[in-house]
Amino acid sequence: MDPHLLRKLNAARRDRRAAIMLTDLADGRNRLVMKGDPIAGELGEAVEKAFRTGKAGVVEAEGQRFFLNVHVPSPRMVIIGAVHISQALAPMAAMAGFDVRVIDPRTAFATPERFENVDLVADWPEDALKDRPIDPFTALVAVTHDPKIDDWPLISALKTGAFYVGALGSRKTHARRVERLSDAGLGEAEIGRIDAPIGLDIGAQSPEEIAVAILGQVIAALRRPSPHTLAQAEKV
Repeated sequence: MDPHLLRKLNAARRDRRAAIMLTDLADGRNRLVMKGDPIAGELGEAVEKAFRTGKAGVVEAEGQRFFLNVHVPSPRMVIIGAVHISQALAPMAAMAGFDVRVIDPRTAFATPERFENVDLVADWPEDALKDRPIDPFTALVAVTHDPKIDDWPLISALKTGAFYVGALGSRKTHARRVERLSDAGLGEAEIGRIDAPIGLDIGAQSPEEIAVAILGQVIAALRRPSPHTLAQAEKV
């Protein structure tokens, strides 16, 4: 492989940017394709599908054969709030392949006993996310019901283009949230990306059922991204 391409690929992986090493199987030439690079026709469709699925493989386009080696950052889930829903959601999301972190400054809730084998941070989100900020491959799940804890990560997730942003609360609670976020300078389209009330509408009642509804909604956002989410991901 061309050392220059390898350095670019390693830099992209380090920065959590999606990339594909495209190899023309007829002559062995390589090309590094970043998410958002314009590619027309059948090859462009194949590249976009590979970015969406994260699966490498051989494709045929315009009478040629290419191997697509896909490098997509592993999806993260940041859960704001060490509550009962989070206790169910964290292991479910980990089983589904997400790198999960639970954040809550309330030390009475954020205890190792309640969250065994979970990346748990008993700190304010502003501080907890300094080392691993939210990016377009992150799902932000806010479930504390406390605007002092939830609002900052929600704003951060919307500004950085997280592929999923959801918040717990009734429609009345969300209406007040919309007012606060508007006052913080976010636009209507940005705030409209928040899924609230959070989770798929499956009639969930228990914390475990709500966790299933949330995880289903997150997976749908990951695998069937909206045009807005795709546009945000292409900027990085």
